[in-house]
Amino acid sequence: MSSISISSLENDKKVPFQENKVVLIWSLTTLLVVMNTTMFNVALPVVLEEFQLKSSTASWLVSGYSIMFALSTLTFGRLSDFIPISRLLMIGICLLGAASIIGFFSGHFLLLLGARIVQAAGAGAVSGLGMIPAGRYIPVSRRGKAMAILASAASLGFGLGPVLGGVITQFFGWNYLFAITGLTFLTIPFFQRLLPKEPLKKGQFDVFGALLTGLSVTGLLLFLSTFSYGVLAVTVLLFVVWWRYLHWKEEPFVPPVLLRNKQFSKLLFINCTAFFLNFSNLFLMPIMLATVFGKAPVGVGLVIFPGAVFAVIAGQWIGRMIDRFGNKPVILLGQLLFVCAMVQFAFLSTVSPYLILTTYMFASVGFTAISTSMTNEVTRILPISQIGSAIGILQLMQFFGAGLGVTVSGLLLTVQEGLAAEIVYRNIYLCYTFVVILAGSMYGFYVRKERGKQGEQDVTVEL
Repeated sequence: MSSISISSLENDKKVPFQENKVVLIWSLTTLLVVMNTTMFNVALPVVLEEFQLKSSTASWLVSGYSIMFALSTLTFGRLSDFIPISRLLMIGICLLGAASIIGFFSGHFLLLLGARIVQAAGAGAVSGLGMIPAGRYIPVSRRGKAMAILASAASLGFGLGPVLGGVITQFFGWNYLFAITGLTFLTIPFFQRLLPKEPLKKGQFDVFGALLTGLSVTGLLLFLSTFSYGVLAVTVLLFVVWWRYLHWKEEPFVPPVLLRNKQFSKLLFINCTAFFLNFSNLFLMPIMLATVFGKAPVGVGLVIFPGAVFAVIAGQWIGRMIDRFGNKPVILLGQLLFVCAMVQFAFLSTVSPYLILTTYMFASVGFTAISTSMTNEVTRILPISQIGSAIGILQLMQFFGAGLGVTVSGLLLTVQEGLAAEIVYRNIYLCYTFVVILAGSMYGFYVRKERGKQGEQDVTVEL
């Protein structure tokens, strides 16, 4: 039995943990947070017109949110190594709820931008801490089901966000989008009653390391959106200083032992490609539906929504499959579904919107399978003391993959301007098919290494 499962069972004996109730409430909170991430994108044209903004200025409502969200997930994950999860979650939800109230009444763009950034800081707690209780308190035999439910809630949020955001913006106004996120305040009494009362552990939070990490990630995301060589030069310098600092500091913000773990690095890459592909789809599908088939925003959301619902339904089966057969078959299944989806998008996406709808079902289930099993696999191969930091890094790379997917998709559309739509999307999705194959090759190396370790352990036991 792994060290994680032993620790989880020990914690189950010490602390009453009502896992079904916790997973349900956390899933509902995750749904609200993910919806907050996606539904505001629909309102950007309205905000741009109301405040008379340039597109580059209004885009900070999305990029600023993404940067803070990514940093917040890593920060809360790192803090969970020595601060109780319940306390961190309360801080995050209070930030999210308070920012939602401010955003609802904001009448100036800077106040609106500030509210969105503070929202992201609080939302990062829900996302960054979500998988940690499952890794600490739920035995391996049931952990896959719990993580699948959380991942399914996120998938539903991705699909429901654009639909609900379009309806609310069109009939009530963008201010009411903040009212939806403010509902997270209602979850506080449930979390206070259900989450384990963990002790406060000794530890130091590396403020300077967090600042360096934040500046480095911000510089990288800014470069991906501007392609400024000046920003690139500063970002490279920051990463060099950051890397040296990690090896000098005794307890750095990002533990170097995780970055030196080759198996963990392989999982980071595979998970990053899954988010790359998923967010590329979420970026390209609305453009295809609007430009090729003339769909309005609400119609676009209605095409995307069934795929998200199907992913939620399939997520329950995926969780049971993980608990019964382990993570490896589910990871392989997810990659196969991604290959099928990329090939179908390449040759059928411009034929009919209904083909986009059905193809996205393959892609969304593949994404749910990989994202769920990846997180579960990380909790399996690492000691419990590293889970908080590892999941934080994993989610930071998820946002990097998401941002990179949107950026690359935009570039591929730009360089092919003037070509027929079927050629443009065929080229893009054939490139993305190669990305899936690359991730599959990386997974093959991972499995080979794991089998080698298992063989060494068997030999040791026999001796």
